[in-house]
Amino acid sequence: MKLLAIDCAANLCAACVYDAAANRELGRSVLDLGKGHAEHLMAVIAEALKEAAMDYAGLDAIAVSVGPGSFTGLRVGVSTARGLALALNIPAIGVTTLEALAADAASAFPGRAVLVALDAGREEIHAALYNEKSDLTCGPSVIALPEAVAMATKHSVVLAGTAAAQIAASTGVGFDVGPRTPTADIATYARRAAAKGAGERPKPLYLRGADAKPQAGFILSRQRS
Repeated sequence: MKLLAIDCAANLCAACVYDAAANRELGRSVLDLGKGHAEHLMAVIAEALKEAAMDYAGLDAIAVSVGPGSFTGLRVGVSTARGLALALNIPAIGVTTLEALAADAASAFPGRAVLVALDAGREEIHAALYNEKSDLTCGPSVIALPEAVAMATKHSVVLAGTAAAQIAASTGVGFDVGPRTPTADIATYARRAAAKGAGERPKPLYLRGADAKPQAGFILSRQRS
């Protein structure tokens, strides 16, 4: 199976082509944008395909990061993955940023439980706990720092994600720490998708509502006929 993996969940606009049968990455393209994923994603995909010496017809599945992450980035990535999958008549497979980061941490610290914690602002953390077999045991959920600290201490975990350092500093305990980034390596999404196989169509994982909301004072009332 050859997969195209797409990640727009955070600052990166990333794509890679991955051969699951050979367990080998064939090509990748990664831009650190922050914003503007919609304007660059198709060019990033084209560059990854070019490096892999492939075209869209050679793909068997599309993998995509579904969050939690940037509201706009997630919509761009997921809608592109679903559109390509529909056009190519192949499955689109969603992978959360939390499980991908947990997989990267488990690779560095095999046989250990992993707490993935992403700083979500507003003194909130997006978190998920994975056991020694990398099975999800708690979350994904929105929790406060004290809850994250209690969870990390109770389960003697490896920490990963952007809130990992904050949790470790709050406990004073010397935790092992995996990736501290807001998203995983792009090839990890491809590997996780290949292991999961086809399922429901991917959709963005939003753990809380959007920050931007319409102002009530600008809502026009409906005219009754």
